[in-house]
Amino acid sequence: MPEGPEIKRVADELAAVLVGGKVVEVTFAFAHLKGYEKELTGRRVRQVRPRGKALLTEFNGGLTIYSHNQLYGRWMIVERGQITQTDRQLRLALHTKEHACLLYSASDIEVLDKEGVACHSFLNRLGPDVLETTEKSMGDRYGETAFQGRQLGALLLDQNFLAGLGNYLRSEILFMARVYPLARLGSLDKKQRAALAQQTLRLTRQSYKTEGVTNDLKSYKILRRAGRSFAQSRYWVFDREGEPCYECGTAVVKTSVSGRRLYYCLRCQVE
Repeated sequence: MPEGPEIKRVADELAAVLVGGKVVEVTFAFAHLKGYEKELTGRRVRQVRPRGKALLTEFNGGLTIYSHNQLYGRWMIVERGQITQTDRQLRLALHTKEHACLLYSASDIEVLDKEGVACHSFLNRLGPDVLETTEKSMGDRYGETAFQGRQLGALLLDQNFLAGLGNYLRSEILFMARVYPLARLGSLDKKQRAALAQQTLRLTRQSYKTEGVTNDLKSYKILRRAGRSFAQSRYWVFDREGEPCYECGTAVVKTSVSGRRLYYCLRCQVE
C-alpha cells in the first residue's frame, strides 16, 4: 500500500495538471456516483491534497472527491485521448483539455460536501499527518499519555496515532531511532523518545524528496553504482532479512507485528 510520501507525490502530480483549470469531463465507474458527473463537469479544481493515505480533490462550489488507493489503487496521468496499457479497471477519470487523470482499481471513492469532509468517519479518526507536522508537535505526540502502553511496532501502523506511516517507514524509523520494535512507548527514555520523533520526520521527508529512499543517501548511491537495484538499495533494514546490517554487520531479522512484516537488527535495536 502506498504510504504518506507516495500519496503526497501523487497529489503534487495531480495538482500540476488540475489546479486552476476546468475539468471538462468527469466519469465515475460506480453507479451511486454517476449523478455527480454532470455536477462536477466544468468546475475548477481548487487543490489536491493528501490526508494521510487518502487524497482530497477539492472543486470550487464546495464539493470534494475523496479517494483512498488501499492496496491496489493507482493514479495515472496521460495526455487526453491517449490509450493506457493496463488490465486494471478504471474507477474515476478527470479530464482537462490537455490531460486525463485516471484512477484505477481503487474501491474507496466518495463525493463529499464541506460538512461531509468535516464529519467523515475515516478522516476524523486520523492523527497528525507526518508530512505536515513540526518536530515539537511530533515530540508532543509521542509523549501523550494515551499511547504510552502501546507496543511500538503496532503503534506506528495506527493511522489514529500518525497519519501516513506504513510498513516500510515503520521498520526504517524504529531502526534509525535504535529502539526495539516490541517495546512499549512508555518504556523509552527521553533520549530514545526524541530520536523516535526526529527520525519519524526525517525519514518520511527524505522518502518524499527521494521517491522512496530511506537509506543513507551516500550509501544508496554507492550501492547503485555497484549494480544493486533500486529495491535492493533504498532501505536500511526493510525487506533485507538475512542480509548484514549496514551499521554493525549483524543479520537483519524479520518478524510480524499487527499482521505485517517488520524488519530490525538484533544488535542495534536491543530489547
